Amino acid sequence: MPLLQGTVGVEDLVLLEPLVEESLLKNLQLRYENEEIYTYIGNVVISVNPYQQLPIYGPEFIAKYQDYTFYELKPHIYALANVAYQSLKDQDQDQCILITGESGAGKTEASKLVMSYVAAVCGKKEQVNSVKEQLLQSNPVLEAFGNAKTIRNNNSSRFGKYMDIEFDFKGSPLGGVITNYLLEKSRVVKQLKGERNFHIFYHLLAGADAQLLKALKLEQDTSGYAYLNWDVSRVDGVDDASNFRAVQSAMTVIGFSEEEIRQVLEVTALVLKLGNVELVDEFQANGIPASGIRDGRGVREIGEMVGLNSKDLERALCSRTMETAKEKVVTALNVIQAQYARDALAKNIYGRLFTWIVNRINESIKVGTGEKTKVMGVLDIYGFEILEDNSFEQFVINYCNEKLQQVFIEMTLKEEQEEYKREGIPWTKVDYFDNSIICNLIEHNQQGILAMLDEECLRPGVVSDSTFLAKLNQLFSKHGHYESKVTQNAQHQYDHTMGLSCFRICHYAGKVTYNVTSFIDKNNDLLFRDLSQAMWKAQHPLLRSLFPEGNPKQASLKRPPTAGAQFKSSVAILMKNLYSKNPNYIRCIKPNEHQQRGHFSSELVAIQARYLGLLENVRVRRAGYAYRQGYGPFLERYRLLSRSTWPHWNGGDREGIEKVLEELSVSSEELAFGKTKIFIRNPKTLFCLEEQRRLRLQQLATLIQKSYRGWRCRTHYQQMRKSQILISSWFRGNMQKKCYGKMKASALLIQAFVRGWKARKNYRKYFRSGAALILANFIYKSIAQKFLLGLKNNLPSTNVLDDQWPVAPYKCFSTANRELQKLFYQWKCKKFRDQLSPKQVEILREKLCASELFKGKKASYPQSVPIPFHGDYIGLQGNPKLQKLKGGEEGPVLVAETVKKINRGNGKSSPRILLLTKGHVILTDIKKSQDKTVIGLDSLAGVSVTSLEDGLFSLHLSEMSSLGSKGDFLLVSEHVVELLTRMYRAVLDATQRQLPVTVTEKFSVRFKESSVAVKVIQAPGGGGNSKLSCKKKGSHLEVTVQ
Repeated sequence: MPLLQGTVGVEDLVLLEPLVEESLLKNLQLRYENEEIYTYIGNVVISVNPYQQLPIYGPEFIAKYQDYTFYELKPHIYALANVAYQSLKDQDQDQCILITGESGAGKTEASKLVMSYVAAVCGKKEQVNSVKEQLLQSNPVLEAFGNAKTIRNNNSSRFGKYMDIEFDFKGSPLGGVITNYLLEKSRVVKQLKGERNFHIFYHLLAGADAQLLKALKLEQDTSGYAYLNWDVSRVDGVDDASNFRAVQSAMTVIGFSEEEIRQVLEVTALVLKLGNVELVDEFQANGIPASGIRDGRGVREIGEMVGLNSKDLERALCSRTMETAKEKVVTALNVIQAQYARDALAKNIYGRLFTWIVNRINESIKVGTGEKTKVMGVLDIYGFEILEDNSFEQFVINYCNEKLQQVFIEMTLKEEQEEYKREGIPWTKVDYFDNSIICNLIEHNQQGILAMLDEECLRPGVVSDSTFLAKLNQLFSKHGHYESKVTQNAQHQYDHTMGLSCFRICHYAGKVTYNVTSFIDKNNDLLFRDLSQAMWKAQHPLLRSLFPEGNPKQASLKRPPTAGAQFKSSVAILMKNLYSKNPNYIRCIKPNEHQQRGHFSSELVAIQARYLGLLENVRVRRAGYAYRQGYGPFLERYRLLSRSTWPHWNGGDREGIEKVLEELSVSSEELAFGKTKIFIRNPKTLFCLEEQRRLRLQQLATLIQKSYRGWRCRTHYQQMRKSQILISSWFRGNMQKKCYGKMKASALLIQAFVRGWKARKNYRKYFRSGAALILANFIYKSIAQKFLLGLKNNLPSTNVLDDQWPVAPYKCFSTANRELQKLFYQWKCKKFRDQLSPKQVEILREKLCASELFKGKKASYPQSVPIPFHGDYIGLQGNPKLQKLKGGEEGPVLVAETVKKINRGNGKSSPRILLLTKGHVILTDIKKSQDKTVIGLDSLAGVSVTSLEDGLFSLHLSEMSSLGSKGDFLLVSEHVVELLTRMYRAVLDATQRQLPVTVTEKFSVRFKESSVAVKVIQAPGGGGNSKLSCKKKGSHLEVTVQ
């Protein structure tokens, strides 16, 4: 267990010296400033709120604290949770964890950390995970409906919560039960400046969608509701909208149905709507003051939402029915009374809704009655409160803390006594302040303050807070822990801080002055029967179930128990529950009032330390022996202080400890040896042991360092020596290898020279001087002969399309091999040509000419390659009438086909017969065979043709020709490649000149004195022998290939 070495301050205040308030505060401040927020008092954990997220939580730390005992690691809330869980699991002992502290001290977060730790270390089965999730998800629901922003805390719990978590024999959670205490219902109708109402109202308005708000008859603006503080509708760092979605999700996980969630939100909206019901003064006919509702809209909306007649609600708010055994009397309420009734109704509805939510959660997480369970209770309850104006709420809260202090003292002393008895050490009585006299002052059945308050509430006649105070002054005038103005005057004391309507109780944590104003009303907590009956008449299932006393069949004239009596009964049950379990304590402290991280207010912490009784706790813990530890761990820590036990000890642990302490001359009065533990009375003795251990560790560290340095130097020397030997041997070997290599190379060089000299000598002796050249020529010729013979035997086929050829076996034959390949190919081509007839030769020449003119230029060229040129496409040889068109022309007709002539004026086309001879181009109308145009080949200046698959072409005539004045011809032929190829060859033969053939989509055509620009475009999807469409636009002719 670390005490001084490597720690910040003192981790366990039981070992604090000197034990005074100043040193305690300084120790807490020192640890807090070093982000050590947890400190022990024995097995009690003190937690100082850091107001920031520290990196000391999560799965890694949970696993660490799960594997170690309480004192082996730094103080942490996980250590206490682990002790409680392991005791419950392994020792079958029910546990409870009591978390106390004032608002803003971090009680809620501490309870969450305990729950998260237990959830993480227990079972992982699907059913167990479901139960864990339900238990964890109960927190956001209860926080939304039971927490609020206060001046001291943005998420202050305004109720006390005790949760019993039930486990099976394996330590897996089965379910639980939640008990709530004293919800601060007055916050529903009134909040202090700078505070908010309960979170759920703001969550609902910010997070509900437009459809839900409309159904609940609400508006998103918080300033429209009288029960909400307008100046603090938002809190920094709190997202009300996302929190509303989280609450809805948590309710679903717990087991709330969609209908139940909707009904809860409707009742919540009802409370908000009640605050907007404005009451005004009215007078009855006899002049008696009465009240009424200014605007009936709010009451009508409430009636529509919960199924209630608005008249019944208005009547219940503005009047009261007094019922006796014989008659009923209806009394009108004035405005103040009606406002009290309205606010009482709102508080009762919200309080009963909260209780219903807690019971509904209990239904979901409850355990079956037949299962045997172990229980761990977690108590998160308000701490001791001393405000400027203390009322009934502070009175019952401080009463509860008195009872918890009583439990702590008795249980701590009991635990100490049992441990002493278990270890066989005599128990000496411990003097401590017994606060049972204060508890009796408050809770005595006949003469306690709560009993007097109930008696005054039930007494007939005029009852007021002043009569209640007078009764207390009379009854407790000589009580040592009670003061008031009357008792002080009787003792001739003057205290200006004591008001006439106040009394003071000397609590264990200090004196608290209470103002009795409203004690009677708050204790009565009455709701007029008219309002209960009105709520019961509602058609809303949840609202109706909250007011069972409104049922006329169950109407009772018996007065309900007072708030004080109910709270006293709840505290008695809680105490009984706590006494049946092994307690574990977490004391939460708020370091400053402004929720600033790193700021420690000694004055504020000192007040809380007194409230929590920290010094009292330490004194009780140190009443007998301040420190105790098992023999094994103690010997392991301090055996190095004795030469007898260090470094080896073979005896028992107790004997070893006796040896160590005997050599250190520790007084026997400071020690006590139990059965399994050693007890040390004074912390100074332990600090002395720790200081000697620190010095001994320094000596041992010096010895270890000396030994290590010597070993390191020896090792380094040995390594250097081995390295030097290795380097030397390698260097000598390398030098010898180099020397041998030089000698070997020299010997080989000499041998080569000698062999060369001998070879040259023998060569001159036996061979002629030209033998080498002859031999080389012979070898070369042999290789060449072999190459040529091999080529002869492996010649490729004589097919002119076969371009295969053997590869030369040697690079020196590459050039010759290429020349031979060319010769062979030329020979194959000549042989092929020699086999052709003159007609075949002429066909190939025409195809060659067409290739030169159109290959890669005209899209229709590839289609014309395999088709032979026929020339006659109109049956000229068998039709004498058509033969007359030739006239006196000599020679054969090269091409005869039907073409279309395009009118250059309007773009229309007409069929013509075209005849191509060796000297002319003849165009004749099919219907009028006498009407023909003869164009001499010497008159052709050029031809324009498109690159598309169409047959459009233009014959350009020279201006000097007889037809030049008419202009050029624009024709369309289905065999344009053949026609233009033969026309080109005919012009070349007739005029010894080449006919210019232009491939383009844009060209000009002469038309009389002017010219027409022709533009050919390809329509989408066009191709092949598609139709042509021509459009004339002024001097432009647009041809579309479709």
